[in-house]
Amino acid sequence: MTTLKVQKRDMETKAKRLRRNGYVTGNLFGKEFEGSIPLKIEKQEAERIARECPKGSQLYVDLDGKQYDVLMKELDYDSMTRQIIEMDFQALVKGEKVHSVAEIVLHNKEMVTEGVLEQLLEEVSYKATPDAIVSKVDIDCSKLKLGDSVKVGDLDMAKDKNVDIHTPLDTTIVRVIASHNDVADDEDEEASDEA
Repeated sequence: MTTLKVQKRDMETKAKRLRRNGYVTGNLFGKEFEGSIPLKIEKQEAERIARECPKGSQLYVDLDGKQYDVLMKELDYDSMTRQIIEMDFQALVKGEKVHSVAEIVLHNKEMVTEGVLEQLLEEVSYKATPDAIVSKVDIDCSKLKLGDSVKVGDLDMAKDKNVDIHTPLDTTIVRVIASHNDVADDEDEEASDEA
């Protein structure tokens, strides 16, 4: 599992100054802490982790030589520069269910040749014990045909007794619909039949 080295942040130093000096701010919170621990993370490390671990990922945070099993709870970006400015982590407790989200990743989209693939859901909300956390859901679209859809209830994680899905099971994640060109072609044919 990925490990991120972090440092305790001195609250005397303003977040803007830290960011100018090449750091990202953050917080570590959880049952074993009173309040939260303010953190500073080297920008390059934060960017590496953001590439490897989307929101909802499980990783280790190394703080003062102690490793914490955590969940990436928040990843905030500056809307202008798209730079990471804040990362928040929740320390996990063995056996205790924690709320998270799993990112939906579609594969083999180019293999859908009839109709248009339409993604309606970006992430699935759920609660799970640390050993059942899912950071992303991979969906193979290669066998999907016109009229097919994949719903939350079709996912493997929906069948796992250690996972409580919060997104309604009948929510459509992805479906294949007729393209506008197909509809236009049909209408053209109907118009010429009537003429």
